[in-house]
Amino acid sequence: MAMLIKEDIIKQAADIGVRFVRLQFTDIFGVMKNVSIPVGQLEKALDGELMFDGSSIDGFARIEESDMYLRPDYRTWSVMPHNPQTARFICDVYNADNTPFPGDPRHVLRLALAEAARLGYSMNVGPEMEFFLFRVDDEGKPTLKTQDSASYFDLAPVDLGEAARREMVLDLESMDFEVEASHHESAPGQHEIDFKYADALPAADNVQTFKFVVRQVAQQHGLHATFMPKPIYGIAGSGMHVNQSLFRDGQNIFYDGHGERGLSQEAYYYLGGLLHHAPALTAILNPTVNSYKRLVSGYEAPVYVAWAEKNRSPLVRIPSKRGKSTRMELRSPDPSCNPYLAFAVMLMAGLDGIKNKISPPAPVECNIFRLNDAERRDMSLPLLPGTLKEALEAMRNSQLVMNTLGEHISRLFYDAKLLEWEEYSADISQWEIDRYLSKF
Repeated sequence: MAMLIKEDIIKQAADIGVRFVRLQFTDIFGVMKNVSIPVGQLEKALDGELMFDGSSIDGFARIEESDMYLRPDYRTWSVMPHNPQTARFICDVYNADNTPFPGDPRHVLRLALAEAARLGYSMNVGPEMEFFLFRVDDEGKPTLKTQDSASYFDLAPVDLGEAARREMVLDLESMDFEVEASHHESAPGQHEIDFKYADALPAADNVQTFKFVVRQVAQQHGLHATFMPKPIYGIAGSGMHVNQSLFRDGQNIFYDGHGERGLSQEAYYYLGGLLHHAPALTAILNPTVNSYKRLVSGYEAPVYVAWAEKNRSPLVRIPSKRGKSTRMELRSPDPSCNPYLAFAVMLMAGLDGIKNKISPPAPVECNIFRLNDAERRDMSLPLLPGTLKEALEAMRNSQLVMNTLGEHISRLFYDAKLLEWEEYSADISQWEIDRYLSKF
């Protein structure tokens, strides 16, 4: 979308008949929040004068620091599908003293992008979003019953989610998404919609908008859309593979027609940084207890820190296209992550690889999932953290990740997620009841 000015937006709102405007922002855990205002307050909002109580948002501010302002990003102005009386902005969060709020995930990504710009780079990101569609019960609550038994690329009538998925695509396109493909995924009830890459900040905004639209459309079809990483035992979970590349002066700096595999030295160093810091990134890329139910062998999710080209079993894959399409696909993230924080830590890890010339190990061209334990040991393949607790410890021990997040977010994120792990560990699961209640 072309950059609009204040007067353009006010005129558009009047011409379309907008009556309400949603001012959207994201908390540190990746949950989109919303303040809705009548259109009469639009000019005040556009001037960044709309105040809200930050102490009411988990992980934002203490009650004595609660006055905050939402500053709309004019580029995110959009009318909501099926409801032309409602429009939205995605906003940056500011303190009362006119400084960026350090707990705003969008601000964290902006700082990482500023560091990349200082080195002459911009970052392009193309996320691949997977999700499940489940039936709801008579009270409208989600169940674990899928509405189909389809698999990869199946069509209706086997893929009964096709109608909802088609409407999702149309709604996303009405909000200026360039959707490249949509299809049924491997598990029953699982779907994927891919949209074109973008600069990192708009790409993170797109992830949040995508989740919002998918949930809305699913609800209209009597379904529940979830981005929970692993809702059903025994089948594949949902990932958010992240394709990423660096550009300088309009040129993809990962590409070198004379380099080994068509990759530049900077590309190899960026890859080295990603792999070197991968364990420390995991708490951000896979931020829930449930995330680690997906990161297990046998269900297409990466477990070992390795890379390859055509092989999809390692952590990082280099797709075959070259030129401007040269990119790295990091396959561990899942859609429960906060995209602003996720893209920020990925970028800083890759930049650290470039700055410190971290070379990656040799590629692993065999299917890691089919190797036995002895073969994997012989190859000295490092493992990603196996639990949220392990990931949090790796994060806390990483100066790069903690500095990227900043003191505010790193402290609150760590404390909240450690509490989540402790509550999970103390809970008595149905599995334990079924296994032990009668046995002992």
